[in-house]
Amino acid sequence: MPFSTIGMEVLGKLLGSEARVRLLRLFFLNPDTNFDNKIISQRTKTSVENARKELFLFQSVGIVKRCHFTKEFPDRNKKGTTVKKKVYGWCLDKTFPYGEQLKNLLVSTDLIKKNSIMNRFRNAGNIKLLLISGIFTRNDSSRTDIFIVGDKLKRGVIENILRTLEAEAGKELRYAVLDTAEFRYRLSVYDKFVRDVLDYPHEVIIDRIGVA
Repeated sequence: MPFSTIGMEVLGKLLGSEARVRLLRLFFLNPDTNFDNKIISQRTKTSVENARKELFLFQSVGIVKRCHFTKEFPDRNKKGTTVKKKVYGWCLDKTFPYGEQLKNLLVSTDLIKKNSIMNRFRNAGNIKLLLISGIFTRNDSSRTDIFIVGDKLKRGVIENILRTLEAEAGKELRYAVLDTAEFRYRLSVYDKFVRDVLDYPHEVIIDRIGVA
């Protein structure tokens, strides 16, 4: 059934905000995962209150449903140990009749514009090589989603950028960050991981080394 046949009421409820897109991507790209409100808020960088409003909206049209699962928490009585507790959260409702069409719509467009990725890493250090693959190129065989090589890299800044990209993409990213010297050494000894990154399909965002 083509996506265009979805009722106007459903479309009207789905469209409207970037936060909504991030939430939808989180569920459709992690169809077998259960999330509580706190994790949903963290993963999508959306306030708990706003996320809860969107989730109830999704529930009203059948996209998500309430579910319970076990989660580990620190044991207050025994330091260094954890206890398992049942919590209630949300999961994708796989019976939603337009699930495949909606998923295709969410991932058929660029998750994040390529020039936007380059601009985000502008203040992350002297980046000499920046490649994207995996989720950004819709290639499940890739070893990474983002591969970064450079000098004087600001690891904290890079981590924050990656967390934001994960929120927008709806999925945890596989990534690697290497200093230029380490990258050149691993390249010279035909390191399998580095060779796979370069040999598998990828897109070049920055290449000041001349290897991509």
